[in-house]
Amino acid sequence: MSSALNRIPIRWRLAVVSSALTFVILCAFAVAVGQLTASRVRSDFNNGLAAAVDNISDQFKIVNLNLDDGTFDVAGPNLDVYGAGTGDEIRVLAVSGKLKGATHGAPNFGLNIPRTARIGGFRVETRERLVPVAGSHKLTIPIVIQYARKVSNVESTVQRIRFFLILGVLGGTGLAFLAGFLLARQAMRPIAALTATAREITRTRDPGRSVPVPNADDEVGELARTLDEMLRGLEASRVETEGMLTRQRQFVADASHELRTPLTSVLANLELLAEVLDGERGEAARSALRSSRRMRRLVGDLLLLARADSKRLTAHVSTDLSQVLVEAAAELGPMAEAHELTVDPRPAFVDGAHDELHRLALNLMENALRHTPPGTRVRAAVGIQGDDVVLVVEDDGPGVPAAVRDRIFERFVRGDGDRGASSGLGLSIVRAVADSHSGTVTLEDAHPGARFVVRLPRAQMLPAESEPTTPAGAPV
Repeated sequence: MSSALNRIPIRWRLAVVSSALTFVILCAFAVAVGQLTASRVRSDFNNGLAAAVDNISDQFKIVNLNLDDGTFDVAGPNLDVYGAGTGDEIRVLAVSGKLKGATHGAPNFGLNIPRTARIGGFRVETRERLVPVAGSHKLTIPIVIQYARKVSNVESTVQRIRFFLILGVLGGTGLAFLAGFLLARQAMRPIAALTATAREITRTRDPGRSVPVPNADDEVGELARTLDEMLRGLEASRVETEGMLTRQRQFVADASHELRTPLTSVLANLELLAEVLDGERGEAARSALRSSRRMRRLVGDLLLLARADSKRLTAHVSTDLSQVLVEAAAELGPMAEAHELTVDPRPAFVDGAHDELHRLALNLMENALRHTPPGTRVRAAVGIQGDDVVLVVEDDGPGVPAAVRDRIFERFVRGDGDRGASSGLGLSIVRAVADSHSGTVTLEDAHPGARFVVRLPRAQMLPAESEPTTPAGAPV
């Protein structure tokens, strides 16, 4: 239940809470007012009925009195006319119970009833009065006057009062909901502005923007000022981090560049020693030569990544990627002896740096050879698809583990089968070269094995060049 309420926008929750509180207050008020009003209406009804019977009692006289048998008649106002305005029922009786007069159709309430009674939907007031005999100043005769008024009249009035009270409660609750919603929306407007600015900062990744700070010195204003200070701190941290990274990249680039010259000299001397020395000394020289070549490769990788990070591009010329693939495959000949390495090169020209493209193709094939068991098949192909030149390297090995699949192009990420044989920079260099050539590299699903696809923009052909067409969908 609470989770469902938490999903409701806060402005709606505030409006509902305010209207609910208003509803409770109005209900309590309506109940109190309704009870007091109903009691007052019923009291006025009863008092009016008692006053009416007392008023009409003074208007009767005894006529046609027969002292022998005690019979008499009662003279007074026309009862039908007297009760016509309010629909009252009036009965005049002798104390013996004999009817002396009544409104037309008046019900028989009986004689032995209380002074005030509710009978058959009527409230009946009964009074016994001494009425003077006409022509005599001292002789009076008792009579009974019953004055009745329908209870439905007063109850309908009470029901109308209750209806208007209920209508007032509902109307007040509705107005409270509307007012609460408008006030909540107005109160949440600064927070909505903060949210919109935060989304824009997330989209643009620009912490240098400012958030709107309201003038009010309240909780929302404090939140806005805190967020603004946080963004200022993040911007300062970002600038500091970028400066540090720039210095690190520059250091790596400079160090890699400076290491190339002494490494070249060391390699030349080791190659000479490896040729002239025999036995254990020769094997040590050859081992040192292999390690130095690996070091030269690592320095070259670091220099390439440093150039890519600093956006320093090598000059691009029209290059046949199929020829680059053949050269890279030839370089991997000794490493590929235990595998079935096949190459399907079809002429396809791109605008690029030959050495960097060579490194891209070499790293992809070397990665496939290193992470697949001996005897498996590795295939590399170059072809054209629309306006793109596509390089595909695929193998029949165990594939890329799920644990590293999302990070496969990050630096220093190694697969399970690597066993420390590489620096973990090969595929990150592939992505850096693809990015610097306005291309992409992706890892596609393959069963079994892994399939890496590089797409580079196709170069404009020179008039002297000719290129064989390839079927749509190549290479496969």
